[in-house]
Amino acid sequence: MSVVNPFPQHYWLAQEGIGGVIKQRPEDFVVEELPLYEPTGEGEHLYLRVEKINVPHGELMSVLRRYFRVPERSIGYAGMKDKIGVTRQTISLHVMKDPPSLELPHQRINVLWAKRHRNKLRRGHLIGNRFIIKIRQVDPNQVQYVRDMMDELNRRGMPNYYGPQRFGYRANNHILGAALLREQYQELLDELLGSCGSSFPEYQRRRRESYDARKWDKAAAEWSVADQAELKACNALCAGKNPGQACQAIGSTWLKFMVSALTSAIFNRVLERRLEMGDIQLLAGDLAFKYDSRAVFLVTEDELKTGTLDTRLKSGEITPSGPIWGDKMTQCHGDVGQWEHQALEEFDIPADRFSQSNWTAPGMRRPLLVPLKNTEVDGGSDEHGPYISVAFELTRGSFATVALREIMKVDMKTMTQSTS
Repeated sequence: MSVVNPFPQHYWLAQEGIGGVIKQRPEDFVVEELPLYEPTGEGEHLYLRVEKINVPHGELMSVLRRYFRVPERSIGYAGMKDKIGVTRQTISLHVMKDPPSLELPHQRINVLWAKRHRNKLRRGHLIGNRFIIKIRQVDPNQVQYVRDMMDELNRRGMPNYYGPQRFGYRANNHILGAALLREQYQELLDELLGSCGSSFPEYQRRRRESYDARKWDKAAAEWSVADQAELKACNALCAGKNPGQACQAIGSTWLKFMVSALTSAIFNRVLERRLEMGDIQLLAGDLAFKYDSRAVFLVTEDELKTGTLDTRLKSGEITPSGPIWGDKMTQCHGDVGQWEHQALEEFDIPADRFSQSNWTAPGMRRPLLVPLKNTEVDGGSDEHGPYISVAFELTRGSFATVALREIMKVDMKTMTQSTS
């Protein structure tokens, strides 16, 4: 596979950024999930409001699975939250009896409340998320400047890129997903466990070189429980499993997420091309996305000539959409459709692979632009120094780091790194 950069390259706002860093401490990055509905108090699913502090999604699932003694398929969630920061979200558990205690055996995971409901919580069962974020190493007197930029993002919308979280700390989840979709299992394992693929932290070198030397037992001994995918794959190889079986041993949740990362990278590339053309406009062949219903409709030349679609675009009622590939995804027509297929070709993925794999989702259309809602900006100083605090709401599936990139004008891979 030719390596395609999955990160945004173009900016939407013309203003210079304020610089700074985020996520210097957990309380600087707070995410509050906005539920689509409240539990009724009756049913066979136990809903938990969970607060986690600097805990990755996989670790949360592992703690819940062990404590409640349920398989992973019995756990439901509306969305995966950031590893770094304070995040509050709702989780559902298919358990018939209430546990004697809701005090989990983890110092950084707390249950805030519990209530029963009839159905399992599923992906997308949320309105969106509210973020409260402190940007450090900035001039707190720039509050009005930041407020003006956020107002513009609210008015024009922001590019709905997938953020760096989707691609992992090695920025290679999409590469793993492409190997899986092509059933190149040895390539996937080499990228996941070896030393010759994407860059990795230096402390992992010995375990990766052990894998390269086929000393899988030594490699497995150095991966921790926080490295679930690597550990499961190594243990499977130690047990004599072939590459395909070792990949399957990692589990369907991880495998599907890697393919999701691939489709996210393809979407980012399509959005990048539209931004290269200048302002995002509706074109003939587009599938316009309606914010209120999340439905799409085909844009025709005749409709464009009336000017009504442009009015609806500027009012924030509709936006062009991009592809999240799957075998049931509705495809664009004309030049727009060709651009989307060209993005697939850049990742060396034939479109029919999405109907032939066990790890793909049905697919959907994703809005190219999304608004920031209920924005607030404040500035100040505390024991850790000056800051500008921003708060806003985003629809489900959109990334706060994308909005911050427009305000800060720093690389998404380095915005968490202190320069002091």
